[in-house]
Amino acid sequence: METRTFPWSAFALAIATAIGLMILGLPALPVLLMLMVWAGSLWLVGSTPPPPAPKNGNGGISRDMMGDLVEHSETPVIVTESGRVIIANLASRRLLGAHILGQDVKMALRQPEAVGLLDSDADGAAVIRGLARRRDIWRINRKKLDGGLAIIEFVNKTAEADISRAHTDFVANASHELRTPLASILGYVETLRDDIGDLDPKTGDKFLATIQREGRRLQDLVSDLMSLSRIEAEKHDIPSETLDLGKLVDRAARDVAGDRVERLDLEAHGDFNVSGDEQQLEQLVRNLVDNALKYGDEDKMVTVRLQPQGEKRVQLSVQDRGDGIAPEHLPHLTRRFYRTDPGRSRASGGTGLGLAIVKHIVERHRGKLAIDSTLGEGTRVKVTLPLAA
Repeated sequence: METRTFPWSAFALAIATAIGLMILGLPALPVLLMLMVWAGSLWLVGSTPPPPAPKNGNGGISRDMMGDLVEHSETPVIVTESGRVIIANLASRRLLGAHILGQDVKMALRQPEAVGLLDSDADGAAVIRGLARRRDIWRINRKKLDGGLAIIEFVNKTAEADISRAHTDFVANASHELRTPLASILGYVETLRDDIGDLDPKTGDKFLATIQREGRRLQDLVSDLMSLSRIEAEKHDIPSETLDLGKLVDRAARDVAGDRVERLDLEAHGDFNVSGDEQQLEQLVRNLVDNALKYGDEDKMVTVRLQPQGEKRVQLSVQDRGDGIAPEHLPHLTRRFYRTDPGRSRASGGTGLGLAIVKHIVERHRGKLAIDSTLGEGTRVKVTLPLAA
């Protein structure tokens, strides 16, 4: 502990100077005042310096300061001393529970990979699974500090793994969907080449019709894949073009219906201007109306309505009157290549991407998508979009 020291030699010089000034005839009062000020300044110079910041061997940062620094970090962080948790920020308490404070860190984590890292004397990292939920994937980084301390950081890798898994599933599904019509086309072409002289015109024409149908299916699949890729690439770009949604719905619904237009119960009148991408919104309407016409009862109407939802939104609803969809399928309908009846879907020319495209278009236009269905009664798809300001 440092003690206060006073510069006595300087104070003696100040007294001698004051006496000399009085001998020279200066008034005593100003000389005494000057002596007091001088003595006071000398007292301050000799005072004890401010105490240094508390240290714990970690660059002068105390435990309290360390806790304050990491408390509100979004990344879970814990600090251990001799293997026990002494600091756990808010994110780590949410992840592992508040009970980890004071607990042996090995008991808090338990996974063999984590225990192996904690048993090591060196800094390092490990990947652990199921830390909070069964499919979670976390990377833990450990850094040793002075004084038996260590800081452990948890980095969530679950989203990256999910994206990677989704990409793998997408490639596998797309490959399967492309392989099926290609195999059919190649099979019929080989048959035509091998037996061209023995085939009667009727059989040959049947083979060619199959090749043409499968070729169109391939073309539709590639077109939908390209559309989905383009929409996903633009999903963060909010459309700025102002469109008359009523006219767009009326035109797109009639175009896709073609000679089935008599089955449409269409009502899309009103002043509904939206900010949107014309091509994508037309594709949305075409996909919904085409699905309703394909899977609805051929003897019953498909209802298309455009109605206001309050003062700031408009809702497009497309309803068929077909077999309906079982409740367990509804949450999965917008997944790529998901089909409730694969055979029927392929027979009708479906690619399995229609509702996935619709979902991404709705998301890009900051809207909402809802699908309701009752077995034996039919299915209704509702798209709600914000009106243009």
